[in-house]
Amino acid sequence: MSNLPKIDRQREHQANERTFLAWLRTSIALVGFGFAIARFGLFLRQLNFALTRQQPTPKPFFDSESLGICLVLFGILTIALAAWRYNQVFWQIERGDYRPSRLGVWVITGVVIIFGFLSIPLLLLRSTVPTPSRVFNPSPRNSDE
Repeated sequence: MSNLPKIDRQREHQANERTFLAWLRTSIALVGFGFAIARFGLFLRQLNFALTRQQPTPKPFFDSESLGICLVLFGILTIALAAWRYNQVFWQIERGDYRPSRLGVWVITGVVIIFGFLSIPLLLLRSTVPTPSRVFNPSPRNSDE
C-alpha cells in the first residue's frame, strides 16, 4: 500500500474541515449581524422616546428587531446544516464515494439575498428620529433683560 492514497485522504479531510470552519464563520457573522440589527432597532426606539417623550407607535409587523431575530435563527440553522454536511462529507471521503452538492450553497445564498432585500425597506422607510433641536425648543429670551 502506498502513502499517496493516505496523503490524499488526509488532504480531503483537511479541506472538508476548512470548508466547515468557513461555514461556521459565516453562521457566526449571521448571528452577530442579527443581534446587532435587533439591538440597534431597540436603541432607536428608546432614543426616540427619550427625545420626544411620546409613547412609541405600535410595533409594525416587520421591523429591524424581526429581521435581527430571523438572522440569528438563520445563523443557528446554518451552523446545524454545516455540521451535518461536514459529517456527510467525512463519511463519503472515508468510503471513497464523495459526491459534491451545490444545493446547500444555493439555499444559503438565496436566503441571505432575501434578508438583504428585506432590510432595504427598513433603511429607506423608517421614520425619522427627531433631533434634540426640534424637540427641546427653548423659550425665546426677553431682550430687555
